[in-house]
Amino acid sequence: MTQQQLSIAITGAGGAGVISVGELLLQTWAAGGGRGLLRKAFGPQIRGGESAALLKLTDTEHYTPADRYDLFLAFDWTNFNRFGDEITLCPGALVICGEEGELPPPVRAVDPDVHYLPLADLAVDTHEEGRVNMIALGLLGRLLGLASADLQSLARNKLAAKPQAYQDAAAACIEAGSQLSLPCQLAAPPLGEPGAWYLSGNQAAGLGALEAGVRFVAAYPITPASDVLEWMAGGLEKLGGQLVQAEDELAAINMTLGAAFGGVPSFTATSGPGLALMTESIGLAVASETPVTILDVMRGGPSTGIPTKSEQSDLNIALNGLHGDAPHLVLAPLDIADCVYTSAWAVHLAQGLQTAAIVLSDQFIGQSTAVVTEPVRCPRPEFPAQDSGNDYLRYRLTESGVSTLAAPGDADQRFTADGLEHNERGTPSARDDDHQKQLAKRAGKLNNHPFGDAWARIDGTGELALLCFGSAWAAVTEAATILADAGLSTRTVALRLVAPLQHERLAAALAGCRRVVVVEQNHGAQLFHYLRGQMEFAVPVASYSRAGPVPLNGRAIADYMTAEGR
Repeated sequence: MTQQQLSIAITGAGGAGVISVGELLLQTWAAGGGRGLLRKAFGPQIRGGESAALLKLTDTEHYTPADRYDLFLAFDWTNFNRFGDEITLCPGALVICGEEGELPPPVRAVDPDVHYLPLADLAVDTHEEGRVNMIALGLLGRLLGLASADLQSLARNKLAAKPQAYQDAAAACIEAGSQLSLPCQLAAPPLGEPGAWYLSGNQAAGLGALEAGVRFVAAYPITPASDVLEWMAGGLEKLGGQLVQAEDELAAINMTLGAAFGGVPSFTATSGPGLALMTESIGLAVASETPVTILDVMRGGPSTGIPTKSEQSDLNIALNGLHGDAPHLVLAPLDIADCVYTSAWAVHLAQGLQTAAIVLSDQFIGQSTAVVTEPVRCPRPEFPAQDSGNDYLRYRLTESGVSTLAAPGDADQRFTADGLEHNERGTPSARDDDHQKQLAKRAGKLNNHPFGDAWARIDGTGELALLCFGSAWAAVTEAATILADAGLSTRTVALRLVAPLQHERLAAALAGCRRVVVVEQNHGAQLFHYLRGQMEFAVPVASYSRAGPVPLNGRAIADYMTAEGR
């Protein structure tokens, strides 16, 4: 069934309050029972630049970025041009601009319904502290049928720490904007039941980590992961934990390791450049079997790349970036709500299997905000009982591969934990038999662990399979819906656990398919090559990979699937 939706794009200069308009609009919409997604887009500049609030109001909670926009509000034309490849307008789209001028060619091409409104002048005339963004908020609220009083109340709450004059100015401008009238109406999707959650993927990942028991976080700020840390700081304090802003990513991962060695479930968050710096110490976590969880909110690369845009291009480094044979966990949440489950699962697995877990989120789900039903929680999994014998061997060779992990201060259970290979006691050893046994131990405890059904989400039974990981799931599911409407049955397999790869389960999930297409958002088809290197496929396997910053598009994937010869 086709989703009912209304898409709104708002652009302006960085600092003009564009994102605040989107947030307050979606919050008010959600309070009335509406569902929707706010995607935030920014320029790469540290200060200033451009920003866009990209809203998609829907009747269901399956959220993909909008591929076309019904309404476009531009504070100015200059900043729209910087989002020209991300904002495509529907034919005849309603366009509102705060300044007159020549329409950009992409806007002119759709024969829009254009209205020029002196938003800046109206803000100044309304209140000496008046802001254009609050005029725009009042106008958009009116077009959506939202009560001005509700918008004003949320705006006052958002500005509660500001001087009273700022709050009064916002309320006055919202009211003034709501009095503007345009000879048009918006067909908004139907409302649902109130009481849904309003959160971003970064907040959801932090929540999952806290609920799984994390009580120490060390991190260095980096776009687009910084707001994970900002959100977790308050929660950790309430739970008796601690968050430390380290001087760099090297210090952050080593502080995290130190706390974990001390017996405290520990966590850090970063993006691709930070993960690159952390890899040596993540290898130390693997070698010393010290449990840590690393959240990587992926962005465009390589190097500094595109810090404010999304891309699934850190898969290779997450899988293969550690020195030597260093088996570890790699997981990827499928959407914003799933960040709660997957982040918690990663913490539980890292703690129970005594290893490093890398969680691959990305800028799209990390910094986007959505209205969702209360997220599914991850129950604490069962792990093998640890050895309680009097002869304490930290790296004892057990059937499961998991050994007893003591904390500093435990009587008669001291051990050495460093990056050198060791024997069962932890004493450094370069003996061949010790090395072979410890390598097999570290690999076996992951390869032989029963991960349960959460390893992937599988939908449909068609002969055509769409295979992906992480946030590509939304676009893949949209493509499957489009293909179903065209009479082509598909199945979708979205990997939540990428490593260790569940070979037998994946083969079973694809049984009966006549072809498989691997979908991902990166230039090098990283998942495609990883899967081809890990297992044999009984049917033809093709790759659909597209780098960011433009999000994956369900329609484009469906068109690829139906092209002649596919």
